[in-house]
Parts: sequence; C-alpha cells; structure tokens
Amino acid sequence: MYTLYYMPGAASFVVHWLLLETGAPHELHRLDGESREHKRPEYLRLNPNGLVPTLVVDGEPVYEAAALALLLAERHPEAGLAPAPGTRARALYLQWMLHLANTVQPAFRAWFYPHEAAGEAHAEAVRERARLSIEAAWARLDAHLAAHGPWIAGASASAVDFHAAMLARWSRNMPRPATEWPAIAALVARLKARPSFRTLYEREGLTEWA
Repeated sequence: MYTLYYMPGAASFVVHWLLLETGAPHELHRLDGESREHKRPEYLRLNPNGLVPTLVVDGEPVYEAAALALLLAERHPEAGLAPAPGTRARALYLQWMLHLANTVQPAFRAWFYPHEAAGEAHAEAVRERARLSIEAAWARLDAHLAAHGPWIAGASASAVDFHAAMLARWSRNMPRPATEWPAIAALVARLKARPSFRTLYEREGLTEWA
C-alpha cells in the first residue's frame, strides 16, 4: 500500500496517474496549498523540500515526481510502463524523463513564480525567458515524436509520456500551449482517452483541460 501526498494538478498529478495505471493499492492524502500545509513541520518531516509529491513506499517517504514515476514503473513491470534495460527505447525513456525534470519543469517554475529568480522588478523578463525555453522544448519533443513516435520511447506508452502530458497540461493557459504542436497534441489525446485519466480528474476534482 502506497500513500500519496498530493495537491490537485500539481507535480503529484503524474504520480497519482501512474498509481491508477499500475493498479497499485494506494491511499491519498490531499494537502491544502492555500494554507501552506506542505510547509508545516509534520509534512517537512516527510519531505524537507516542502513540495509535492511525497509517496510513502514500504513505510518510508520518497519524493521528486520524476523519480517516483520511474520507481512506480520499475516496481510494477506488469504495467509495461518502462522499456527493457539495455534497449534503445530505454535510453530514450531515461533521456526524456530527465530532460523534462531537469530542463522543462524548472522553466515552468520560473513561468509560474517569476519573482523567485530575480525579484518582482525582473519578473516579466524571467517569464519571457521561461516561455521561450518551454516553447523550444516543445518544438524538440514534437520533432522527436514525429520522427520516432508515436510514443516518446518508441512503440509503446511509458511513464515518460505521462510526465510529458502533465507538463503539457501546465502549459494550457500559456500564449502557445503544448497542444499547438501536432505530434504532442496527438500524444496528449491518446493519454487523455485512457480510463485512468478520467478517474484521475474525478478524484482530484479537476475540470479544465478535460
């Protein structure tokens, strides 16, 4: 049994989605972002970064969304969410997962919280740089999918596709959302058609981008 600490639509989204995809038994613990429950001492004992998600695995907390996506795919091989070690698909899977986590996700942080990097006076410049970085990433991913798809690692869906779809969702209100790139739009449409996506939205109480 896993326990997921989450906020609706936050980085915990992909972990919740993969718990549903794997069919793994789990409990949900919703955190209230408005009251900053994720910054309280009791939560910081689980995740000292004060961020979501945190997943309790075998009684121990583990955090970082991409790490948890990789871990769930590894722990539940029957779900087929990770390519076999040593294959070209595995190399693409790891490459894109870390690219999304290390390059694209931090750019979203700058887009949503531009004052963090250089103060309010420079917030618009930070947002503009983040937008350009995110759009460049979508262009690279779209070209990759067009050449090597239909899925990011090749012939079948893997955890990295779900992570990419979460980030695409985050872009929905940007000047140029991810779904304006045709291969990404097709990827997202396939993932949104899965029963797990409908269940995820119902559980998290989400309505936009459905």
